[in-house]
Amino acid sequence: EYELCEEWGHLYPVPREDLINLHREHLLHLLEMGDMEKALQLLERIEDPGICLAISEQSLDQHPNLAASHFLADYLTAHFYTSLTTARRNEIQALCIGSKVLLTLPELSRVNYFHLSSRPLLMLEQLLMNMKVDWVAVAVQTLHQLLAGQEIGFTVEDIDSLLSKYAEKALNFPFTLKEKRS
Repeated sequence: EYELCEEWGHLYPVPREDLINLHREHLLHLLEMGDMEKALQLLERIEDPGICLAISEQSLDQHPNLAASHFLADYLTAHFYTSLTTARRNEIQALCIGSKVLLTLPELSRVNYFHLSSRPLLMLEQLLMNMKVDWVAVAVQTLHQLLAGQEIGFTVEDIDSLLSKYAEKALNFPFTLKEKRS
């Protein structure tokens, strides 16, 4: 009965923290149900930008499902970009990019890498370590497209360096060649 609680909040004074908690739980519920349209409407109904920012950030910190994380990261970037600290902005953008990379993976495998969605470079490294070369190729292509002109704490050069490191390790042989003796 989130709507009833929201109406009650309009009629009687509700402490700020309780209001944030109510809206956060309502937002997470809508996102879990996959109703992005109602979630967006809920955020637009909130008049105080400070409360809206707090709700969005707290919801994102709850680590909801992939679609919800992507929705919240996009919303925060679109509406509160200048209100966020540089570190938080980089973190949210990394999550947004990581979730897009995650969407390039086969659906059944996404759950194995979801915990790395806020760390795209680490996700790429994990894919390399798991010998998922085809997936890495698609992920790298996606990252190159998404990183064009953005600052999120890592660059295309960091990706290339990671790939070079693992390519070198793949060519490293653990044994020495014996000389032929006559």
